[in-house]
Amino acid sequence: RDSRTTHITMSLASPLLRTAARRSFTTSGVRTVAVRAVAVNYSPLLSSSSSRTSSKACFSSDSHDDFAPKRKAVPDDEDEAINMVKDHVEANPIMLYMKGKPAMPMCGFSKRVVDILSEEGVDFSSVNVLDYPSIREGVKKYSDWPTIPQLYVNGEFIGGCDIVTSMHESGELADLLKEVKTEE
Repeated sequence: RDSRTTHITMSLASPLLRTAARRSFTTSGVRTVAVRAVAVNYSPLLSSSSSRTSSKACFSSDSHDDFAPKRKAVPDDEDEAINMVKDHVEANPIMLYMKGKPAMPMCGFSKRVVDILSEEGVDFSSVNVLDYPSIREGVKKYSDWPTIPQLYVNGEFIGGCDIVTSMHESGELADLLKEVKTEE
């Protein structure tokens, strides 16, 4: 049994936990309760998808499918995935294939390239290859480059993190991206 004191927000606390409260106080407008975790098993409360204490956003089983997250259909066929990559690269002046999203990269190399592009002050399109395994493999075949992230400017493959970083440090990337800004 764990006798540590745990702080939980009152609005999220189950009735069982609220009755076990030792004291309550208000901090920055949020009522917080200090609870002794003696006879309470927290793991079922936190892992249940229907529990209000869950830290994950979940949809209840009675929600309509319109409210569920949707992903774009991505072909499983390698040739179709390569064609999709080709379409992305041609349609977007600056295209980044990365692990994660620009707001939340899932890889240090992808984060570095996003930071560089932000520093350069350019808008860019991106694809999270972790969500689309066929595109992840397709982009590697399209560029004949084995790693992610991959940056494309004006339809031309520039490189991965090391090349982009080197070009940024030398000023070469800024010159290349100026061409994109003037074309828009």
